[in-house]
Amino acid sequence: MTHEQVVPVCYRHPRRETHVKCVRCDRPICPDCMNEASVGWQCPECVTEGRRTVRQARTAFGGSMRGRTGLVTKVLVGVNVAVFLIGLLVSLTGGGGAIRNVLLGGMTEFHLYGAVFPGPYIQLNNGQFAAFGIADGEYYRLVTSMFLHYGIIHLAFNMYVLWIIGRYLERDLGPLRYLGLYLVSGLGGGVATYLFADPMSFAAGASGSIFGLFGALLLVNRRLSRDNSGLYVLLGINLFITFLPGSNISITGHIGGLVTGLLLGWALSHAPRENRNLIQAGAFVAVIALFAAAVIWRTGQLLSAVPFT
Repeated sequence: MTHEQVVPVCYRHPRRETHVKCVRCDRPICPDCMNEASVGWQCPECVTEGRRTVRQARTAFGGSMRGRTGLVTKVLVGVNVAVFLIGLLVSLTGGGGAIRNVLLGGMTEFHLYGAVFPGPYIQLNNGQFAAFGIADGEYYRLVTSMFLHYGIIHLAFNMYVLWIIGRYLERDLGPLRYLGLYLVSGLGGGVATYLFADPMSFAAGASGSIFGLFGALLLVNRRLSRDNSGLYVLLGINLFITFLPGSNISITGHIGGLVTGLLLGWALSHAPRENRNLIQAGAFVAVIALFAAAVIWRTGQLLSAVPFT
């Protein structure tokens, strides 16, 4: 009686003999299927499975490390500049006065239909009144206003500050949390203006979003034991300009954005590791719900005060 020795073959290539086995699943693998591991070799399936189970690196606050590229900040700057350029192109059909308004900070069609304007009516040149503004249902203004600017200086200053602090905060929070912070802070500035500003006034700009970034970065830096002295100086300069007499700046928009940024920044930087994503998301939902309730209340107040029917 004889015993024939069975030569092992690759489990993926049955015609190839091999004496090497995967260190994880113990299946024989040929040179084409061998993937070097810290010890021995692994088959393609075990390598793929290992990649799935490896936890991706996260920031200190649970965000993706992709924020290191600063992509969201670049996109936000690009969108703001693009909106300004579109407004400039549109103004070319309106003559020199319209172009000057875009460049030097005057009123344009974009501001008329995109800036925060509480309303709910506006008085026309002929003395008549027309339904107009957020209280008339134009709630989109709370979003579009944060991408409009009064003149090239307004745009340049805001984009400069956004570029300085935005990239650092995006790196710390990750792109998704950072974008949410930017948008909801801008919304907070718009809602504050809607609540407290003159119903017949217009307001626009990314300043609410940027002040929100200031507030959040203060808390993030403090949580990471960083020096905030330079940030305090930059924030102080911006607050000084905000309250400068005759500056014609929306104080409510800036303060509303700052307070929103502080609230969300606290939730983002102090949420415990356990259930961190849920707590952070809950903070955003709670703030947005608060804004919605405030807008509903203010709308009712403005509509009840209309001096005509």
